[in-house]
Amino acid sequence: MTVRLRDALRSTAEDVPTYPVYERALATARRSRRRRLFAAAGAVVLLALAGVTVPLTRTPALDPAAADAALPDRLGLPPIGTLHVGDRPRLGSASVIFSGPAPRLRGWNDASIVGLVGADSDSYRIMRTGRDAAAGETVHLSPDGQHLARSDGDEDQPGVDVVDLASGRTWHLKSSVTNTVASAPVGWSADGTSLVVRDEVPVAFDGATYTSVLSIVPLDGGRWTTLASGAQEARFGSTVAAAPGRLAYQYGSTVTVADVQGRELSSFLLPDESWLAGKGAWSPDGATLTLATRRPATGEWTLRRVDPRTGRDGEPLRLPPVTGMVSIRLLGWAPDGSALVAAHQRDPDAPERPLEEQTGPPATAEQVSSVRVLALTPNATAPRTVLTTPAQVNAVDVADQVIRDGRVRDAQPPGGVGGRFWLWTGLLTVLVGGAVLYGSRGRTRRWLDDRRARRRDG
Repeated sequence: MTVRLRDALRSTAEDVPTYPVYERALATARRSRRRRLFAAAGAVVLLALAGVTVPLTRTPALDPAAADAALPDRLGLPPIGTLHVGDRPRLGSASVIFSGPAPRLRGWNDASIVGLVGADSDSYRIMRTGRDAAAGETVHLSPDGQHLARSDGDEDQPGVDVVDLASGRTWHLKSSVTNTVASAPVGWSADGTSLVVRDEVPVAFDGATYTSVLSIVPLDGGRWTTLASGAQEARFGSTVAAAPGRLAYQYGSTVTVADVQGRELSSFLLPDESWLAGKGAWSPDGATLTLATRRPATGEWTLRRVDPRTGRDGEPLRLPPVTGMVSIRLLGWAPDGSALVAAHQRDPDAPERPLEEQTGPPATAEQVSSVRVLALTPNATAPRTVLTTPAQVNAVDVADQVIRDGRVRDAQPPGGVGGRFWLWTGLLTVLVGGAVLYGSRGRTRRWLDDRRARRRDG
C-alpha cells in the first residue's frame, strides 16, 4: 500500500462520525424505563377506573320474590349523582317512590324527578320525567314494585312508558284512542299485568274543552279496552282501586265498578264530603269498598266501608280518625288490619283549586307541602306514623306487596354523593390526566434531551 493511499484511507476514516454507543445505550434504557412507568401508570388508572365502573356495570342476582321487602321508616333526598333507574346495578324492585318540589327532585328546566327506594335496602335511584309528575297520581308503582308507569309527555303520539326495574328496559305503549293529545296512567290492575290509562281528546278544534277516555291497557301491547268516557271536568279515574278481576274508579261524585274486560258491574253516588279512599280502597277479601269522609266541622278524616254494588254502609271500621290534614289516600291494608294512608299537609301558599275540580279529590300534590304515611290500627286511639319524608316531598306511592307483608325497617338514607358522581369524576380524571400528558410531551422530550446533553458534556 502506498503512502498516498494510506493517508487517504486514514483521512476518510477520521471523517466518519463516531457512534455514541454508551450514550445510545443510556437513552434506550431511559426509553424502556419511561415506557414501563407509563404502562404502570396506565394500569393504575385503569384499575382505579374499573373500581368506579365495575360496580355500575355488573348485574347482581335478583330475588323476584323480594323476601326481605319492607317499608323504610323515613325517606331522604337522593344524593347528588344518584344512579338512574336504567343504571347498573339494577334496583330490582322498589318499596316506595316519592316526588315533590324539593331541590334534589328538580332537574334542568324545572323538570320533575321521581325518587325510588329499594325493596329491601336503602338503595336510591331517580327517574327524570321531563314534566310535572306526582307519585301515586301520574307515576305509579306496580303491585310487586318491579315496574313504574309514567306518561311519555308526547303530544304527537301520546302513550305510556313502562320501566322494568329488574332489567332497566323501558317500553312504550302507544295510545290507540283516536285524536288523543295526552295519555297518563292512573292505576294498575291487581295482578300487575294491565294499566288503567286516561286519555284527553279535544272536543273543539281550539282545544278549549276535552273529553276524558279511561281504558284498560295490557302490558303486552294488546287491545286497549274502553272503560268510560266523559267531560274532562268529571276527572275520570281521579282514583282507581283494583281487586282481582275488578276495578273501581271515581268520576265526579260517582263510583263505578267494572271487570277487567270493561263491563260495568255496578255504580253508585257518593255522599257529600266522601271520596273513594285510594288505590287500597278494596278490602283484603275484595268484598267491600272503602270511602274517605271528611267532617267539615272538625276537619277529621275517617274511613268507612260500603257495599260495592249499592254504596250502602257496611260493617263499621274501628279505626282512629286523622286530624290536621288536608287529605288522606288509602294505600292498602297491613296483615294486622291496619289501614296505611298517605296523609297530606296543606301548603298555605297553594292557590285555591278551580271550581270545576271541586268534585275531585280534596287535594292534589300541588296543594300539599308534605306527606307522611300513617297506620290506622283497629281500636287504637290515634294514628301511628310509619314513614316520614323530608320537607317539600309531597307525594308517595308504596308497593302493594310491601304493604301486605307488613314489615317496617329502620332506614338509613344515603348521604354524600351517588354512583354517577364517582363515575364522572373517574372519567374526568382520566381525560384531564391524558390531556396533560399529551400536551406536555414536547416539554418532556426537550427536558430529557437537555439532561442527556448535560451528562454528555459533564
